[in-house]
Amino acid sequence: MIKNRSERAAGFTLIEVMVALAIAGLSLAAVAASISQMVDAGSAMRQRTYASWIAQNKIAELRLANLVPEVSSTTGEVEYATQQWAWRATISETGVENLFRVEVAVSIAGSDDVIRTVTGFIGEPGIPGESNRAWTRNTQAAGEEQ
Repeated sequence: MIKNRSERAAGFTLIEVMVALAIAGLSLAAVAASISQMVDAGSAMRQRTYASWIAQNKIAELRLANLVPEVSSTTGEVEYATQQWAWRATISETGVENLFRVEVAVSIAGSDDVIRTVTGFIGEPGIPGESNRAWTRNTQAAGEEQ
């Protein structure tokens, strides 16, 4: 014999369970979307980092050639981190004698979307080791004055 209504309602109703499942489902969907965004952001950051390294390497190669660069634009491809990358190096004058601006734009091969552009400067090549001797000479002269 049922004494009152509260003894009869000891469990959850179907509607309460359905509402709880809907809230849990929406929460899990939001967490999955957030994780997906973080993965995409990590992938984009990795591509920007690789593109920056490729551009900096190209500028270093031009500097190490120890030649006066010609005002021009060149392109090429390189395999880096198991992926093909395309680069475009544009050398222009700066208005300062024997100082050139180098702008290297990097993209994934076959794509027109530039991922990263790095700018550097190249001066007139000097005698190898000359800058070190000048620095040493200036350091020694400064030490003698003290």
